[in-house]
Amino acid sequence: MRHEEITVQDTIYADRFVMRPCRKSDAGLIAMYAADDRVARGTRAMPHPLPPGTVEAMIERASRPSRTEDVWVIDGSAHGHAEALGLISLERMDRDQSEVFFWIAPAFWNTGFATEALRKLIVADPHRSDRIFAEVFQDNPGSARVLTNCGFDYLGDAEAFSVARNATVPTWTYTMKMGQ
Repeated sequence: MRHEEITVQDTIYADRFVMRPCRKSDAGLIAMYAADDRVARGTRAMPHPLPPGTVEAMIERASRPSRTEDVWVIDGSAHGHAEALGLISLERMDRDQSEVFFWIAPAFWNTGFATEALRKLIVADPHRSDRIFAEVFQDNPGSARVLTNCGFDYLGDAEAFSVARNATVPTWTYTMKMGQ
């Protein structure tokens, strides 16, 4: 199935949470986490301080049938955790490739939620990707461990602009060939 043909975003089930599409009611909790400088500095696109309406606009974009990125809320509420633990997303690229992005709220760091979410996303392979890419800032070795623990291979060094830092930051780039 081609990327252009995938419009439904399914819920993905894990042992300790579900990964579900964003809904408007998620805005407050996501904005609270996203306003944390430690979260924003770990992303390319999240501004800090977080302007009003930023999360609502992201949720609206993630709900469009014409979206190029699927965003899942990591929802632990059915398992006694917070309704939003973080976000994981998959952006469509050309040639049946995707790029994964994720962040976990600082209160839930070092709990294995990111690794579990990424592993479930890989198994579900909702974009039917041939290859998935990821990058992390070099000052974020925890996220690099998540990628290598999930089977991603180191591809090389690069750099990316971080809106929160207002700077170009060195990155490590990773890749995974799907269906291995």
